[in-house]
Amino acid sequence: MFLDEQSAKQQIVEFAKSIFDRGLTKGASANMSVRIENAWVMTPTNTCFGFLKADELSVVALDGTLLKGLPPSKEFRLHKAMYDQRPDDRCIIHLHSTYATALSCLTPEDPKNVVPTYTPYLTMRLGPVAMVPYFAPGDDALAEAVGQVAAQHPGVIMANHGPIVSSTSIESCVYGMEELEESCRLALLLQGLNANKLTETQINLLLSRFKK
Repeated sequence: MFLDEQSAKQQIVEFAKSIFDRGLTKGASANMSVRIENAWVMTPTNTCFGFLKADELSVVALDGTLLKGLPPSKEFRLHKAMYDQRPDDRCIIHLHSTYATALSCLTPEDPKNVVPTYTPYLTMRLGPVAMVPYFAPGDDALAEAVGQVAAQHPGVIMANHGPIVSSTSIESCVYGMEELEESCRLALLLQGLNANKLTETQINLLLSRFKK
C-alpha cells in the first residue's frame, strides 16, 4: 500500500525530526526516502533532519528525474539500488549514527553478519546485517555493492560510512534503524569481554518466526 505524496512528506518531516531530536544524526548527514506510486519522496541534498520543510522535499520519478521540490540527496542511487532489490519496501533511511558508524570502521569477521547477536531484537527487526566495502558517498560502485546484498539484507553497514535500512513502512524502518544503532552500541561496549551471544539454534528460531 502506497502513501499519497502529502502523507509521505508529512511523515518524513515528523520522523526525521524525531531522529534528529534524539541525537541519532547530526547536521546534514542523513537521508530518507519513501516510495509512493510511480515516484519517491526524498530528503533534499544538504538538508538537516531537524529542520525539513514538507514543500521542499524532493519528488523524484523512478528514473531519477526531479519532478518537484529541491534536488534530492546525492545518495539517491543508493536508495534506488535497495528499492530495486526490495520491491515491497516503502522506506529507506541512511544515517551516520555514532555507534553503527564506529562499527563500520572495524574489519568484520563475517561480512554477511557483522553485528554480534547479544539480544534477540536486531534479528527480529532486520535479521543479519551485512557490510559492504568502502566507496565514496554518491559513487555508483557503492550503490552497486549495496544492491548486491540488499535482497537478503534489509540492514546494511557501509564500511567507514554508516548504516542504511529498508523496510515496508516508515515506522518499521525507523525502528529497525534504532535497533541497529543500539545493537552496535552494545557490540562496542562488550567488545573484548566474555559476553554471552545467542546460540545458532536460538537465532534460527528467531529467523523462522520473524522472516524479513
